[in-house]
Amino acid sequence: MSYGYRSERRGFPIRPQWIIALILLLFGAFRFLTSTQVNPVTGEKQHVAMSVPQEIALGVQSAPQMATQMGGEVDPRSPSAALVREVGERLVEQGVDSKSPYRFQFHLLRDSRTVNAFALPGGQVFITTGLLNRLQNEAQLAGVLGHEIGHVIHRHAAQHMAQGQFGQILVTAVGVASSDERHSGRSNQQVAAMVNSMVKLSYSRGDESQSDQFGLAAMTAAGFDPSQMLGVMKILSEVSQGNHQPEWLGSHPHPEHRAEQIETWLHKQYPDGIPANLTVGRKFKSR
Repeated sequence: MSYGYRSERRGFPIRPQWIIALILLLFGAFRFLTSTQVNPVTGEKQHVAMSVPQEIALGVQSAPQMATQMGGEVDPRSPSAALVREVGERLVEQGVDSKSPYRFQFHLLRDSRTVNAFALPGGQVFITTGLLNRLQNEAQLAGVLGHEIGHVIHRHAAQHMAQGQFGQILVTAVGVASSDERHSGRSNQQVAAMVNSMVKLSYSRGDESQSDQFGLAAMTAAGFDPSQMLGVMKILSEVSQGNHQPEWLGSHPHPEHRAEQIETWLHKQYPDGIPANLTVGRKFKSR
């Protein structure tokens, strides 16, 4: 005996799990669409999963654990750590809108093998020794830190958390709707998970481009030559050799593609060349 509901008009069965899945989907969509805030710096209306104070608290709480996972933090009194902090604070002072509610802190990590920089929600910015040792001057360091500051200012992490919550509800809804189809149900849920991850991936590419442009503007405001970001892209390109994959499956655009976008920005902003007052800053000794 079947207990599924049936439409008398077409004789099409409406299964209870489909109704549950629809309710889940509507709930997820409503929650996502109504979780909006106006960015206090950019004025952009965004779908975010937390308030600014929550972002700041999350970043502060997570920073020690993140540092531990990457070899720990270099002594803040060391010259290298002081350099990172000095350049970062200069960017914030001269390149970040005074309306920003974030209080940035800059950390140098001991990991000398990993070439990376990242930012936690709320203003905790990290760079590994592995990346710092490859940079040639202060301007390149400013470009890297400015890019990470851009992620914080544009609230990319909070946006991704909201997208992730909606995506998880979508995956669950598909699983519920397909629960009586043992084989195809599992396959459909995997497809939904892939779609969700690809949606978040496309946002990551957009976030990277947005942060690149913010970093270029911030380093320029701080007196650094923005064309030095091309040198950073060259470093990243060299590191990625041998680990190349199609861009549409990468978590970030290829450095070569980002370099093209940076060159476009430079030509648009400075068609007659980089002004003499924008410099590379102090040059770093070869490490």
